[in-house]
Amino acid sequence: MSKTLKIGIIGCGGIANGKHMPSLKKQAQAELVAFCDIVEERAQKAAAEYGVEGAKVYTDFRELLQDGSIDVIHVCTPNDSHSEITVASLESGKHVMCEKPMAKTVAEAKAMLEAAERTGKKLTVGYNNRFRDDSMYLKGICEEGELGEIYYGKALAIRRRAVPTWGVFLDEEKQGGGPLIDIGTHALDLTLWLMDNYKPKSVLGSTFHKLGHRENAANAFGPWDPKEFKVEDSAFGFITMENGATIVLESSWALNVVEIGEAKAVLAGTEGGAT
Repeated sequence: MSKTLKIGIIGCGGIANGKHMPSLKKQAQAELVAFCDIVEERAQKAAAEYGVEGAKVYTDFRELLQDGSIDVIHVCTPNDSHSEITVASLESGKHVMCEKPMAKTVAEAKAMLEAAERTGKKLTVGYNNRFRDDSMYLKGICEEGELGEIYYGKALAIRRRAVPTWGVFLDEEKQGGGPLIDIGTHALDLTLWLMDNYKPKSVLGSTFHKLGHRENAANAFGPWDPKEFKVEDSAFGFITMENGATIVLESSWALNVVEIGEAKAVLAGTEGGAT
């Protein structure tokens, strides 16, 4: 690829500042030309730090999308707006990189896929763990058949006490859920991708809100407000796939176990296993 891509950022909060914009600024074939946030000062700060000379600032994403020179949009807003902004971006003729999770609901996700197909534009979701060196190496092993038929997988995203207390992470309306939709989604995507198995037959799951109501609880990111903790603190599931394979999903922000870590996959096949 030789073309320099002009990129617009919608949502200049934590994930945009922590991951997207610093990485994009390092890419010779990317120019950050437009920034949008409902808090204008955040967009202005992002433009000053990461933007090219003359980068534009917006508070309404619809106005940003009217700029026909932009090639790609990075959607870095709360989960409840992913679908609306992504569909509008695709329909404005732009490719989209949307932060995970794809959307809050299946209907919203389908609308995004239909818009991408209808417009012929590319849509990707930020499941970056697929591109880790260890993940790509293991993917090659799986594709070569070294594990045989993979009939069991475990998707793990377990924190002992690391509840994100900033932004809208504890807001069910905007976030759509707790650790499952935040870090569990990374682990599940990685496991499904490694298994190359995306067709579920049945799902059994449970969510728990056992620790989020506590005051002054120890937490890696500082204390949370129990009154604002509107999502689950742990979620677990058992998935049976159409081909008979099973996947166990475990996710938590706060669980009384030894911390396991995030975006981990365990695989078992007829010829071998991997973790």
